[in-house]
Amino acid sequence: MSSSDLDDLQSRLGYRFKDMAYLESALTHRSVGPSHNERLEFLGDSIVNFVIAEALFRRYPEAREGKLTRMRASLVRGQSLSQLARRLQLGEAIRLGSGERKSGGRRRDSILADTIEAVIGAVFLDGGMVACQEAVNKWFELELASVNPNQVDKDPKTALQEWLQREKRSLPVYRVLEVLGPAHQQTFRVQAQVDGLTDFPIGTGGSRREAEQAAAADALIRLSGS
Repeated sequence: MSSSDLDDLQSRLGYRFKDMAYLESALTHRSVGPSHNERLEFLGDSIVNFVIAEALFRRYPEAREGKLTRMRASLVRGQSLSQLARRLQLGEAIRLGSGERKSGGRRRDSILADTIEAVIGAVFLDGGMVACQEAVNKWFELELASVNPNQVDKDPKTALQEWLQREKRSLPVYRVLEVLGPAHQQTFRVQAQVDGLTDFPIGTGGSRREAEQAAAADALIRLSGS
C-alpha cells in the first residue's frame, strides 16, 4: 500500500499510528510469509472481548450475566467483525499472498474478521489501552446502540458455556489439533475439551472460530443426551 492509502485508512479508523510498523504488520496475512498478523490477532481477540464486555456492562446495568454474554458474543463473532471490517473498507488494505488474492481473500469473512482483530491489537500496542478502548467503542457505536438484550440468539460456544456454568462444571478448553491445506484455503480441526465428556468432540471449519463453534455444537448434543 502507498503512504496515501495508509493515510486514508487511518482516517477511516479514526486513529493515527505513531509506529506504522504495527499497522503494516496487522494488515499482513499469513499467506504472505512467516512475518504476519496472527500474534496481533491473538492479542486483539482478547482486547475486543474485554472492551465490548465493559461497554455492555455500563450500558445495561440491569442485564444479567447470561444476557451480557450473549450480547457480547453477537457483537464480536466472526460475521459481526467482518461486517465492521467492510464498513472500515479494510479489505483492500490487507496484504495477501498471490493464492489468497486470486481466490478472493479480500472478501472472505474469516480474513476480514482476523484482520480487524489484528488492527485492534496494533492500536493497543501503539497507543495503549485508553486509546484502544476509544477506537473500539467508536467503531462499535452503531452495534452497541442497537443490540437488544431480549433478542440475541445463543451461539453454540455461549450456550455450552452457560450449560456448564449451570451444572457447576469447568469451562471448556478449545485446542487446535491441526491446520490442513494451503494458506489461502485452510481447514481447522479443533477439539473441545469438555467437563463431563470422555470422548472430546472435534469440529472443523474454514477458520478457528468456525471449528470451535462446530465442536461446541457437538458437545451440546452429547451433553443433552447424556
